Amino acid sequence: MHFKKIDKFVRKITNMNKTGKERFTKEQKKIARYAKAMGHPVRMYVLELLSKQSCCYSGDLSEILPIAKSTLSQHLKELKEAGLIQGEIEAPKVRYCLNRENWKEAKKLFIAVFIA
Repeated sequence: MHFKKIDKFVRKITNMNKTGKERFTKEQKKIARYAKAMGHPVRMYVLELLSKQSCCYSGDLSEILPIAKSTLSQHLKELKEAGLIQGEIEAPKVRYCLNRENWKEAKKLFIAVFIA
């Protein structure tokens, strides 16, 4: 009995079902990553702002948003790790832009989920 629990736990953490196949599709994993990154109003504001212009500097964002620079930095990091934005260092600032390819993919995946 103990080994069955361990096996179930191992399958759960390795994302495998009993047949050894992955439980979630690649698309499901991507949309979950995008949704998590978009799950905060500040991040949504940043995405909205970047969608209306080509790029924006981190210093400009910190002037617009009434949050600490370290908090903004964490939000930008989350968006960047999800692949929704990209940053380019132009000392002493960082220039952020939408990752247009991933943004297009995210929109397509969300439409597929909510229209289906």
